[in-house]
Amino acid sequence: MPEAIFSRVRDYFGGSAPPCNDILTWMKSPSLQIGSFTFEWGSRTYVMGILNVTPDSFSGDGIIAKGDVVNAAVDQARDFLASGADILDVGGESTRPGSAPVNADEEMERVIPIIQALHKNFPDAIISIDTYKAQVAEEAIKAGAHIVNDVWGLRADDRLAFVAAKYKTPVILMHNRSNPASVEVCEKFGNAYVGAEYENLIEDVKRELLECVAIAKNAQIADSLIVLDPGIGFGKTREHNLELVNRLDEIRALGYPILLGTSRKSFIGFTLDLPADQRMEGTAATVAVGIARGADIIRVHDVKEMARVAKMTDAIVRMPK
Repeated sequence: MPEAIFSRVRDYFGGSAPPCNDILTWMKSPSLQIGSFTFEWGSRTYVMGILNVTPDSFSGDGIIAKGDVVNAAVDQARDFLASGADILDVGGESTRPGSAPVNADEEMERVIPIIQALHKNFPDAIISIDTYKAQVAEEAIKAGAHIVNDVWGLRADDRLAFVAAKYKTPVILMHNRSNPASVEVCEKFGNAYVGAEYENLIEDVKRELLECVAIAKNAQIADSLIVLDPGIGFGKTREHNLELVNRLDEIRALGYPILLGTSRKSFIGFTLDLPADQRMEGTAATVAVGIARGADIIRVHDVKEMARVAKMTDAIVRMPK
């Protein structure tokens, strides 16, 4: 590990960072238990399959366009689980640029029946709810969701951290500087997070992720229940995204497990000059490099193919215990 990186890690730990070759394995908590399933961080890469319960997903995979939404979601989830998914991530509001905001009632109408059906059909499956709204999260948890995946890192809705704490639900905190579609979120943030101007990309992302962590800990969410996401594509240029994937180990050195969500995103399209439905190979490259840099969870559309990429990459880069 370059001395500059190690120095930053050492400073973060108050001058007592673990030995250089242990940076990627050191964790504030070595595992996360959800029901009978245990995430053993560092042992392998876990796969999160994306279930978009929307009509306007950027990748064209929105389930609402498929007619019988609940059955379509159950069928897709069955395929995902058979192909190696460890987590089913259900979202009812598109985050693509220019997408229309969805209020809590409409979002719940979309996602709650899906989560109930998934929980009934696959009682052992781990389900995450992709939302930044406290009301949606609470109803989703009651319906069977096990994880809250918040693209605004607990900053958009002041109540969400306390909902997660109430149910002792793990949270995925994403870094985000994009322009909020929601008027309420826009008013809350003002102009603070609009645009992709960074003084120092990695240090800025780390600092802002730790601000999200502080919100979680202030609500009494334990370190063991926190996962970080660098927010690929959210308020970042193509070059920023490429750099973040390549330097993911510096985010991982904060001591929290990392979720990496690069699947089919526009920086891959810009790099390869390809539309969203032709970005599988580019996604595979980002997944492989991301795992080599310390990603613990990959969030993907193409579960079968990316689970294979993850398994092969794990065989190369993860030391057997």
